[in-house]
Amino acid sequence: MRADDRAGSVRTGTRGKDSQDNALGEFLRTCRSRLTPEDVGLRAGGRNRRVEGLRREEVSVLSGVGVDHYARLEQGRVRKPSARITEALSRALHLDADTRKHLFHLAGLNPNLRPDSAREQVHPEFLRLLEASHQAAAYVLSPCFDILAANEPAQALLSPFAATGRISGNQNLIRILFTHPQARNYFAQWPSAAAASLHTLHRNALRLPGDTEIADLVTDLTAASADFTRAWQDRASQDRTAVGLDRAYRNVVHPAAGRITLRYRVLGTTAVPGQRLLLAIPVPGSRSAQAFTYLAAMGGPPP
Repeated sequence: MRADDRAGSVRTGTRGKDSQDNALGEFLRTCRSRLTPEDVGLRAGGRNRRVEGLRREEVSVLSGVGVDHYARLEQGRVRKPSARITEALSRALHLDADTRKHLFHLAGLNPNLRPDSAREQVHPEFLRLLEASHQAAAYVLSPCFDILAANEPAQALLSPFAATGRISGNQNLIRILFTHPQARNYFAQWPSAAAASLHTLHRNALRLPGDTEIADLVTDLTAASADFTRAWQDRASQDRTAVGLDRAYRNVVHPAAGRITLRYRVLGTTAVPGQRLLLAIPVPGSRSAQAFTYLAAMGGPPP
């Protein structure tokens, strides 16, 4: 929502007691109703739209928040979204500074908290290694597998999943694995990648029981993906079949550069439990190294 003069009317709401009981949900519904698909760069989808403003599904696409989780927020069944989800919704709904601040207050959060300026969360040593790794794709994962930071080679490598041109803290590697339509073609070892990621997520959930980002992700993906639900519930099987993250993502098939084989190093730090730096390096002199170099330098396939 871009116009300042909308902020007051958006905050007011029109549903009396229901609005007071579910102020966050009412606010989200009002913001959604005041945007058209054209306002946010979407196609209107025909003349027979029954919904005034954006559909919930459209807000889900724009924000990366699962449609079921978003519906629970509007219905008041979830009243305390995480800072990451709140920031993603403020961007998807085109909130100005005042209405963004109001949304954070309704969610019980500090409006100065910007989790998707995600580099601020990254351990300084990881940032130093990331920025110095010109010959490797380097990216940092949070305990719930949000992509907190990525260097330029990693941006190129992960570009099929960057809806806005660049990978950002709004994007989550496990969400990509289980919900992105290209994931199973891109990750040549998809079962291993999924098993290793869930094994690590299980471990992080046990080590960090108060991490609301992990809880939000599991709730969201349980509603969005039957494959995730089965895999998450079958923990014993996942633990038996999981390989290390350093092997899980070894082979990818990039639509611009073809199959690329990478060697991974995974680094952790006790200073930030659960945070991981992944360094992906092709074998020098190989076809994969050529493909990786051209992809990173030109954003296109090798000649």
